Formats: sequence, C-alpha cells, structure tokens
Amino acid sequence: MGVEALHSPLARTRAAVSPLALDLVFYLGCLSYAVATAAGSEFYGFRVWGGFAAIGYGLAAAHTVWLWTQRGPSGRWRSRRAGLAAIVVFAMLVPLAVLVVRRLTGVDWLITPYSWSAQPEVWVIERSASLLLRHGTPYVDVTALGRPPEVNDYTPYGPVMALFGLPRALFGGSPVADALTDARLMFALTACLCAWLTLRLMGRPRVPVRAVQLAVACPLTALTWSVAGPDLAIVGLLLVSGALAVRDRPVGSAIVLAAVVSAKLIVAPAVVVLAVLVAARLGRGALARFAGTFVLAGAVLTVPVLLVDPAAFVEHVIRFPAGLGVVTSPAASPLPGYLIASTGTAGKAVAFVLLGSAALAILSWLLRRPPVTGSDAMLRIAAGLGAFTLLTPATRYGYLVYPLVLLGAMLCFRRAEGRNLSGTTTSSSPG
Repeated sequence: MGVEALHSPLARTRAAVSPLALDLVFYLGCLSYAVATAAGSEFYGFRVWGGFAAIGYGLAAAHTVWLWTQRGPSGRWRSRRAGLAAIVVFAMLVPLAVLVVRRLTGVDWLITPYSWSAQPEVWVIERSASLLLRHGTPYVDVTALGRPPEVNDYTPYGPVMALFGLPRALFGGSPVADALTDARLMFALTACLCAWLTLRLMGRPRVPVRAVQLAVACPLTALTWSVAGPDLAIVGLLLVSGALAVRDRPVGSAIVLAAVVSAKLIVAPAVVVLAVLVAARLGRGALARFAGTFVLAGAVLTVPVLLVDPAAFVEHVIRFPAGLGVVTSPAASPLPGYLIASTGTAGKAVAFVLLGSAALAILSWLLRRPPVTGSDAMLRIAAGLGAFTLLTPATRYGYLVYPLVLLGAMLCFRRAEGRNLSGTTTSSSPG
C-alpha cells in the first residue's frame, strides 16, 4: 500500500511540480493584481500601494527565476524567503509609511476617494475613540444630526474596536503626533504582536514559506495593511485565542475571543469552532468555563456602552451591516451572495438559503469530526468565514483576508504539530 501510494498519479504530480514554479505563479498573479490596482483603482491609497507593491512582487518573481537557474550550496540570497522580504518592504512597509505621511494633508473626510490616503474605516475608528472618551459611546444618533445621515456617520464595529483609535484621540494634534498615532500603525503593531505570541504559544515552529505567502504576502493582506488594517488586528487576536485553546487554556482563550467578537461580529463563527475544540480536548467542564468566561467578558466589554444609547448601538452594529439601517451599507463586492441577491426578492431568498445551507454543512462537519488540533480549528474557521464572505448578500471582498490568513496559520499549526509528534515518537523509541 505504501509503495503504491508513493507511485500514485497524485504523488507523482506533486513531486513533479517544483515549489519554485508555484512561487512564480503566485508572484506573477500578485504582480498582475498590483499593476491593475495601480492603473485602475478609484482610491488614491490603492494606487500608491499598487505602484510600490508591483516593485515588491516583481522583485520576488525575478528572484524566483534566478533561483531556478542556480546550482550549488545554498546561501542567504538563495533562500525563497528573500523574495518574501522584498514583498514585505515594498508592498507593506514603504506604502504604509508613505500613506501615513501623505495623510497629514487632511483630505480624509472629503467625498473624494481619489484623494484618500487611508480608507474610511481608519478615520471612523479614530473618531469613535474620541466619541467614546467624550460621551461614553462610540456611536452617534444618526437621526439627530440635523441633516440627512451618510455612510461615514456610522461606526459598524463593536465597542472594543474604538480602543485602536485611543492613541490618536489622546495624543494627536500635531503633525508628528498624528503620524505616530495613525490607527493603521496600531492595527499593524497589534497584528505583529499577535503573530509573535501565537508562534510562541505554538513552540516557535519554523514558519513555512507557503504560510507566509498566504497570510502575509497575499495582496489582500498587504493592501489591507497599507490602507486600512482593522481586519489584520482582529484576525491576529483570533489566532491568539486559537493558540490558547490548543494549549488548553480555555479561560484565556475565551477572554481574547470575547474581545475579538466585541470588536467585529463577523468573527462570531469562530466561537462555535473553538468551543467544540475545547470540549473535544478537555471535556464538558472546560467547555462550561470557556462559555461562561466568554459571556461574562463579552458583557463587561459591551454592556456599558450598550446602556448609554441602546438604539444607536443597534443601528450601528446590527442594522447597518445587515443592510437595514437608515443608510444602506455600501458593502457590495460582486461576490456570489451579492450577485444572486441582486437579481431580486427571489434571489435574496436564495442567497440566504445558500448561506444557511453552508452554515449547516460546516456545523455538521464540525460535530461529526470535532477538531482537536490547532490546524483543524483554523481550517474550520477559515471555511466558515470564507463561506460567510462569499454568500452574504452584503459583504466586501476584503473580508477574504480572514480565510487566507487562517489557512496560512493552519500550515504553521500543522508544522508545530508534526514537530511535536516527531519529538514524542523519538523520545518514546528504544535507545
């Protein structure tokens, strides 16, 4: 059986495809996306990102071709990670720095996307922090503005998201302070700290190149890092919660997860996956502690803000994202759910049926084969959030960054699990 498996068509195909060939296809695809964004996007920040990112992806592709021609011992420049370093520099660090400085020209709130150095979520979150400090709630009553409300009056996030805008609210005011407290820097710092902590909890495995490509070098991640960033901070915290659950720390996992859900409701499906993981690993008692801690922490983080103005909370956090607010949500990327729903009332019903069917299928998969490892959990959460993004009638393609990062994390967890299994086998073997 083992010999047959080694000589199966699938195994031969995998062996025949060089990792460098896959790298080149990936980088060329990313390069095409960056060039198209630089040439055709309506958003200034997107175009700036596309120009710099094209350099990074182009260098990575050229380096991959150069690697293909090399023979002999390996060295620093013969590592596949050198191409990834070029992407980090030119598709992430440089455009973020340029756009943070460019934002000081003060054109954020104008209805001119061709001049925005940051996407609206950055300004909205910074404003929500100022409102939270002054009024105890980050949400304004859109019916009491003295004018017709508009999209940017909304803060479609939970109360925790406002914390990322606190540095600007507390210390901003001068050009240097405004640059250093740009919410994108807070998102980026949080994402990096969470990645470090997750790897530490995993036992510091060597991160696979393919994982870096999915989670970091992918255009959705690099673009989000440069022009917005909240989703990267949220998915980073989600990874920490998953790593804590796998390390059998259900209380810590639940506290972090409560903060994640209190920042952005889109990640709520992760609660079910991690709850099943905790139950499968530690039993009902641990599940009860996990659930109780999650509810208590969520209440502590959310209820005080909810009580200040319940109607505004519901309007901003629930009605607006669902497309039921006073102003219609602009989230309308041409993904399957939106395209089906846009055909009319019947199409909208079909979209919700498909979404519900996908949820039931994933729940059945979850209960029939409960996850007991981090890689299993990351795959299930990625599937859930991916299905939600693709099939929800009102959504953004940028939310696909969640399943991509989670799939990259899955590869890291799998590497750590393989190392742990190998270590256990070695230590238990004779001699």
